[in-house]
Amino acid sequence: MAAAMALGATLLLDAPAHAAPAVGQPAPDFVAVDTAGQRHKLSDFAGKYVVLEWTNPGCPFVRKHYGSGNMPATQKAATAKGVVWLAINSTERAAGDYLPPERLAAWMQEQSAAATHVLMDEDGIIGQAYGARTTPHLYIIDPKGVLVYAGGIDSIPSARVDDIKTATNYVNQALAEAFGGKPISAASTRAYGCSIKYKT
Repeated sequence: MAAAMALGATLLLDAPAHAAPAVGQPAPDFVAVDTAGQRHKLSDFAGKYVVLEWTNPGCPFVRKHYGSGNMPATQKAATAKGVVWLAINSTERAAGDYLPPERLAAWMQEQSAAATHVLMDEDGIIGQAYGARTTPHLYIIDPKGVLVYAGGIDSIPSARVDDIKTATNYVNQALAEAFGGKPISAASTRAYGCSIKYKT
């Protein structure tokens, strides 16, 4: 396993092959390497809320939310509450807009991103396990390891920056409700963006 991880592979742990989890089901555990070459396991963050964000800087929808500052602000608001934020890139290496780890890390730094870790999933193992379809696609996992939110960053599916100010930020709303001890009112929403370029 160490040799595989050194190559940047991702692994699902104790996860039988079946459909992606629905809200209310356990989140599949996984191991992945970040842009700095460090290994991370989802279950290491048990006891905390975890946000998974699928990203690809080549996507105009991703650039909308980073260039406007919306995604970094959402990340900062979450991590300030102790949430672990994992940005995941499942773009395959052969794709024209694939960024290798060092370039992806540099882009995130340029955007003032506040993700806890940026994970590489070039083989698409994690993305396909979760049924991630677009960039961005967001998931929230509760401290017990249960998926409590899946969907879009917000309520207006467009690439227009001007729409951000009138959209409902579903991630902010879900975390506020969860931390307030309330049920998440919009637990499954429509994810919008660019289709993920999975390895075939």
